[in-house]
Amino acid sequence: MQILNGKEASQAIKDSIKLEMAQLASRGRQVPHLVAVLVGNNGASETYVASKVKACEEVGFKSTLIRLEDTISSFKLLDIIQDLNTDPDVHGILVQLPLPDHISPEEVINSIDPLKDVDGFHPNNVGRMVLGQPSFIPATPYGIMLMLEHYKVETKGKHAVVVGRSNIVGRPMSILLSGNSYPGNCTVTICHSHTKNVKEICLDADIIIAALGRPGFITADMVKEGAVIIDVGITRVPDPSRKSGYRLSGDVDFENVAPKCSYITPVPGGVGPMTIAALMKNTFRACALKHYEEEEVK
Repeated sequence: MQILNGKEASQAIKDSIKLEMAQLASRGRQVPHLVAVLVGNNGASETYVASKVKACEEVGFKSTLIRLEDTISSFKLLDIIQDLNTDPDVHGILVQLPLPDHISPEEVINSIDPLKDVDGFHPNNVGRMVLGQPSFIPATPYGIMLMLEHYKVETKGKHAVVVGRSNIVGRPMSILLSGNSYPGNCTVTICHSHTKNVKEICLDADIIIAALGRPGFITADMVKEGAVIIDVGITRVPDPSRKSGYRLSGDVDFENVAPKCSYITPVPGGVGPMTIAALMKNTFRACALKHYEEEEVK
């Protein structure tokens, strides 16, 4: 059994970006600039945004954090996004989810320029991904693909089961794994809350992507020997023995499942760091595309 260490793989990706940044600098290129918009003061969102800003600093990107009150109107938020869309100094825009109930996340996502949509949620990018065309891929699925590639996990001809059908992870993951490229060429099954015989389906899987947000859902009796397990879940579970009062739990019963696996991701330290690394790659690409287009115009 080998641990798929997200910290190690993400560091390799960030080191690669640093080298590319040095090449950009040697040619006098503009530094990639990522703008994160945080509405309200959700604790988990604060943590996620802080890690993204820190990663930008590490690879040499410029980053800006725009903090907004949770009482901001939808109109005002859309106005701010439009300003960012037209700002030539901004290459990547992400609006941290979830948003307050009075703001439509779909409306906000749709308002972001697809060429600056480094979260990969805009319908233009989703559509291009489905068609196998160049696009910004949602950061978590993209990070998982980068991890599989980093550890040279075999995927061709494998049966991959994706547990969870969210637009952020489950559905894009199924599309990417079924694509005609590496990592990919899998036969993919998606399981969700209405799927019958989930255990039997998982037992037939060579690769399981657990992304449903239910701690310990994937148990040892659902996993065959030698399976590859990617645990996307990360839930705060009350734990009075911890100073914080909670512990982080994945969707997989790691202790009992790990001995049966060929590869498995830990929680934390697995998919999370890869999501950040993927976001950095998307931001770098957004900046590079801008320069390419400017050269084409010239």
